[in-house]
Amino acid sequence: MTRTRSRARPGEGARLRDDILDAAEALLEESGTEEALTMRAVAAKTGVTTPAVYLHFADKEALLEAVCLRVWSQLGAKVRERGKTRSNPFSALAEQGRTFAQFALAHPIQYRVLMMRPSMTRGVSEAAQACYQFHADTVTQCVESGILQGDSERLALSLWAALHGCVSLLIAQPDFPWPDTPDAIVEDAIRMAGYGTAISSRIPHSARIPSSDLPRRLDAAADQLMNDGPPEA
Repeated sequence: MTRTRSRARPGEGARLRDDILDAAEALLEESGTEEALTMRAVAAKTGVTTPAVYLHFADKEALLEAVCLRVWSQLGAKVRERGKTRSNPFSALAEQGRTFAQFALAHPIQYRVLMMRPSMTRGVSEAAQACYQFHADTVTQCVESGILQGDSERLALSLWAALHGCVSLLIAQPDFPWPDTPDAIVEDAIRMAGYGTAISSRIPHSARIPSSDLPRRLDAAADQLMNDGPPEA
């Protein structure tokens, strides 16, 4: 039976908005899909009329984005804290990537809504900006310490795109015959992106290394890294 709610008193609009978001979040968790989120269903769960929901959110898409951003706001703090547990910026970058991926895989609906489709608002969405910013400073530190070379913004965007691609595939294609667990796939992607960027950022775009000589050079570089102790990732 749907509960009813008394008319909000003046000044209680913010509380009602929070209650609407609570109801919408509960519907997402119960159903496991954003398709279950309708203005009518949210109104019924909140105990208000459907027009009351429209007073706070223009349509379903606006409500859906708002409720997803609530969870997403936790990500920045988690990433910053995990990055502080590592002793150098390269390993901090990897740890931040793991934290980002684990959070996204734990909240697939929110990630799909905020990061895998166009934002309702023009320009860069709040969620996308938060996702990018969490590691941009760490990439800059990697450049300043000499671990990575080149333009820090370009490097940060490329690394973010690589991790986003991995996470998006895992969320969009859960039934694909992946050769290992999602965490293991993410770990491989982080290692390849990190070490690959460290090497490729040192090679000019105009360089043409003969393919016949490439295995020997790569083996020599890997041996040198292992002899000196590979950077922690």
